[in-house]
Order: sequence, then C-alpha cells, then structure tokens
Amino acid sequence: MALKASDKVLSYNDVVLRRSDLDILSGPYFLNDRVIEFYLSYLSSSFPSEDVLLVSPSIAFWIKECPDTASVKDFVEPLHLSRRKLIIFPINNNSDVNLAEGGTHWSLLAFERSTNVFVHHDSSSGMNKWDAKRVYNAVLPYTTTDASYIDYPDTPKQENGYDCGVYVLAIARVICNWYASGGSKDNVDLWFPSLKEQITPSAVSEMRDEVLRLVQDLMARK
Repeated sequence: MALKASDKVLSYNDVVLRRSDLDILSGPYFLNDRVIEFYLSYLSSSFPSEDVLLVSPSIAFWIKECPDTASVKDFVEPLHLSRRKLIIFPINNNSDVNLAEGGTHWSLLAFERSTNVFVHHDSSSGMNKWDAKRVYNAVLPYTTTDASYIDYPDTPKQENGYDCGVYVLAIARVICNWYASGGSKDNVDLWFPSLKEQITPSAVSEMRDEVLRLVQDLMARK
C-alpha cells in the first residue's frame, strides 16, 4: 500500500519524519522544520558533548518571538547556555507564532565561547540579519553579557531560492567538525577557512542527497 504524505517513516530521538519529508529531500524544495531538526539531532548524536548545543528550530523560533523577558527565561534556562562552549541556532524569518512551518529563509547563528563571539551565516546576503540579531539579543544575558556579534560577509552564497536550509545543515556540520578536531584551541580564524573550502553549490547539492540517504538507511535499520 502506498504511503500517504502524512505517514510516519522514521522516529529518531525526539524527531518524527513523515513521507512528505522524504519528498522534500528528494526534490528541489525548501527544507521544513522537521528535516532541519532531524539533522541537527543527528549531529548532536555524532558529536556528543555537554559543551556543544544544537538548538532545535522550534526552540530558536520561540526564543526569537517571545513577547517578554520572563517567557524567554523559561525557554532558555533549561538549555544551560552559560556552560556551553559552542551553540548553534537555526534561524528562520517566520514572525507569525500562529503559522506552523512559516517563513521563507533559513540561516545559522553560532556562538563560540573562547572567542566570545556570535557569528551569523546567511547564504542569501543578510536576508535574516534582523531575525538573527533578535536571537542574539534574547540569549546574550544567558551566555555571556559582553559577547560580540558579526554577520560574516564571506558566507558561501546559494544559487537558487530553495537550498538555504541545506546550507544551514552543511555549515553546522563544518562547525561541529572544526570543534571536534580541536579547532577552538587555535581559533584565530575560527571555522571560516573550512567553510570556504567545503561549502560549494555542488557540495550542498550532494548533501541534500546525503541526508536523504541517511534517513533511508535509518529507516532500513528499524
């Protein structure tokens, strides 16, 4: 019997993927929250460390859109941001809390403690600049109060209107690999050289296929 779009195909950690998510990965489509959350959860399992935190899209969104500081505190305190050495936030430009799967663009905000800096990587020339800055301002009191913020101008740029989410996943992997290899001990250039070397349009296209194969492999093991 053919699967319906809403049928569950994989449960991984706390993430449930459905048939429609496989279709998104198979074609030239904008990645949704579930696919982003799945791969960030996979990276967390691949790089297990209390020092590293990859925040889920839903939590990053609520931090960005919380109407008051008390609500932000409720979301942020369980994350223990003050003791993390590397934190990655997926940033979406949706501003409507009543609209599920909203927004038109993904970017990535990373905090690196040894350099005390938040770095925003946007594959579409700063489209999410203000959204990332809102997350920075919201979490700053819970990480370190004097951390700086930069929009990294040389972030690799997408060549179409739908691969922004894949760029986020690819950049997150580069950053995690950099940290796991001891990059934070010689952090003059952070992960930027690796980003320039590894993130290309062809590599991003291949990564979309790679994530799909990963899902299919995990499905086959169930």
